[in-house]
Order: sequence, then structure tokens, then C-alpha cells
Amino acid sequence: MKTNKDFELVELVENGKHLSPVLPEHIKNYLVDIDGTVCDDIPNEEPERMATAELFPDALVTINKWFEEGHVITFFTSRVEEHREVTEKWLKDNGFNYHGLLMGKPRGGNYHWIDNHIVRATRYEGKFSDLIEKNVNIQVFEQ
Repeated sequence: MKTNKDFELVELVENGKHLSPVLPEHIKNYLVDIDGTVCDDIPNEEPERMATAELFPDALVTINKWFEEGHVITFFTSRVEEHREVTEKWLKDNGFNYHGLLMGKPRGGNYHWIDNHIVRATRYEGKFSDLIEKNVNIQVFEQ
């Protein structure tokens, strides 16, 4: 795992109480899936394929660009803890720069993330690139 320059969290205080800190507005906190997003889609049932997964080159270029721009890169995968070593080696051997690796993401897709911080989601559909602005419908809590 290679790290870039440190990023500073912004302290938040409301009514004299500290809240969870946040990143500066210009820094994104990317959570990136691995299988089917940066390489071949390999299920946990076939871990022997993880060491030789085919890299998606545009994913490497884009993610390392975001890293160099100072964004936080964390891989968030459905691979289980027993696959950590092969996963870290594969990421290193393929040249990914990142800050963290979270194992054990729930399997099955159809994710709906609920958080008290801003959450943006981008579905990977075959090509990594810079992100663009687009107006879409979203589900929110009734006010």
C-alpha cells in the first residue's frame, strides 16, 4: 500500500459538541470494488483465480490519478479476510496506489447506503474515466 500526502479532516462542532470530522469539500473518499470493477469478476468460491485476475487498465490509470490528486482511495470488496494476502499482492503487483482495503462487503449488489454524511454512488459499467455531473432521480427519506 502506497500513501500520498496527508489529508486533513475538518473538525465540526454543533451546540458545543464535536461531530464526526469530514474531509475538505475538494477531497473525495473513494470506495472502489475490486472484482468486476478493476479486474475480472472472480467469486470467492474460486480464490485460485485471484492472483492472476486480468487488470482493467483504465481502472489503474484513473484510480492512481485520483490518488495523486490527493483523494482517499479505499478498496471495498466482497472478498473475505482469508483472501487479504492474495488481494494485497495483486494490488501491489499491478501498481495500484491506495490507502486502505476493507474486506467482507455484503455480496449480491443492490446496495443502498444510509449514512449521515454525503454519499454518492457511481455504477461501474465497463470503463473508468473522470466523473461527470449528471442529474438523476434518487431515493431519499421523507422530510
